[in-house]
Amino acid sequence: MELPVFYAPDIRPDDMRYTMNEDTSKYCIQVLRHENGDQVLLADGRGQKFTAEIADDNRKKCVLKILHTDTIPAREPALRIAISFTKNTSRIEWFLEKAAEIGIHTIIPLVSQRTEKEKIKAERLQNILVSAMLQSQQFYLPVLEAPQSFEQVVNNSKEAQQFIAHCLPEEKKTLQDTMQAGRDTLILIGPEGDFTPEEIKQALSLGFVPVSLGNTRLRTETAGMVAVTLMNAKQ
Repeated sequence: MELPVFYAPDIRPDDMRYTMNEDTSKYCIQVLRHENGDQVLLADGRGQKFTAEIADDNRKKCVLKILHTDTIPAREPALRIAISFTKNTSRIEWFLEKAAEIGIHTIIPLVSQRTEKEKIKAERLQNILVSAMLQSQQFYLPVLEAPQSFEQVVNNSKEAQQFIAHCLPEEKKTLQDTMQAGRDTLILIGPEGDFTPEEIKQALSLGFVPVSLGNTRLRTETAGMVAVTLMNAKQ
């Protein structure tokens, strides 16, 4: 049976004991009904995996004894996605959850000319990413960057591979046929209504390669999930 994983962002690699916060303690002891002597895993979100034993099953301040620590190798290459957030918050939250479960290094909220939602509730979205990391038994928390303008992203990108998925009727190869394995990658996913022709032209002039994600027109969050899936499948 797999051990449950709990998030411990403030734990240090040399800690011998760790006290869960009240919310996590309540979930571990009262909801999951763990007790003294049970083993659990802790993740700091930065690749450290702690195997621990419950020493004090207090439902408000559960104390753990750290048994041993492992460093999980970082996934390489780094896969990043810059995606315009939708006006419907639940749709982009769904995307974040699935992207974290599938595997993504960085998510950049992209503010393009047609983006409908520029402000984000960072704390709520961070909690969704944490939950997805724990659910999928991973030990690296995806990086959720602050919103960036289209110009910022395309001008500052230094990835080995840079793609832009758009819907204009021009010749494009599919992402799976264009992407090369083993190289850091960034893909841009536009808003409802797509990128403007001017934005596409700007990205292409800076070395971004136009790609297709399939034969159908996808919603923003669906396009994002397809992109993350295809990037992971290529590695």
